[in-house]
Amino acid sequence: MDIQATEERIIKEFELLQDWPERYKYIIKLGDKLAPLSEEDRVEENLVKGCQSQVWLTAEMQDGKVVFTADSDAAITKGLVSLMVRFYSGQEPDVIINKKPEFIDKIGMAQHLSPTRANGLASMVKQMKIYAMAFKAQKTLS
Repeated sequence: MDIQATEERIIKEFELLQDWPERYKYIIKLGDKLAPLSEEDRVEENLVKGCQSQVWLTAEMQDGKVVFTADSDAAITKGLVSLMVRFYSGQEPDVIINKKPEFIDKIGMAQHLSPTRANGLASMVKQMKIYAMAFKAQKTLS
């Protein structure tokens, strides 16, 4: 699925929910569905800097696409990183680098996150873009 279709689907899912308490429950449920991260990936170098909670994020290239895995020790944060993994995983590095997650503003999430969670979310996006830039640079060099 291309990233635009993924974004539209996320927006539609959130539009079906009545209010922000329901949306938070949905975000937590998304986190519960996140595949568990292996213990060997729960290391310091995989921690996303700038998150109040612990968020581990890894990335690898598979068939020219970046595949992310992630986990967190906090329920809402785990749901947020799950949403970002869903949004960016399986995309080519250029797409990740150039596509801003506009759904965050479109569903009103930006106004409903605490400043620390909003900073953490921005840090997740930044780290995913850094991984994509690194993979793009590797490809260019090889």
